[in-house]
Amino acid sequence: MKIAIMSDSHDNIWNLEKALRLVQGADVLLFCGDLCAPFSLKMLADGFAGPIHAMQGNNDGDVALLIRVAAESGRVHLYTDGLAELELGGRKVALTHYPHIAAAVAPSGRYDAVFFGHTHKAVLGWEGRTLVLNPGEVMGRFGKPSLALYDTETHEAKPVEF
Repeated sequence: MKIAIMSDSHDNIWNLEKALRLVQGADVLLFCGDLCAPFSLKMLADGFAGPIHAMQGNNDGDVALLIRVAAESGRVHLYTDGLAELELGGRKVALTHYPHIAAAVAPSGRYDAVFFGHTHKAVLGWEGRTLVLNPGEVMGRFGKPSLALYDTETHEAKPVEF
């Protein structure tokens, strides 16, 4: 299974549009938080055909409307409690916005991969057999916009700048 991972678009709809073009063909999209406005979540839902798992970030506003946009899409699962535990392509995956949560759960060995955002800096590393990844920022404020692609079969991830 091919998984696209994004984070921290902060309503930069122009970069989000570019990022969505780059991930066409992925089976699932994970978003690690800070889309910000509900219209950005709607754009994500309209621009990606497969299932989407999105984590609420610290800058996401109007949570009630975000929840409604997710529900209306029929394909977006919005997580508001800080940590999502998923099984995708035979891999156990943790999704969070915060690096301190990622740092706490990665050493547990419960997950094949832990994905997080918040820092706007791409990270690709290992904690034992657990892949730990921050895809960087779609926003492009602190450097080149980036995302990541993860293959559950090979258990390898690739950062993508755009």
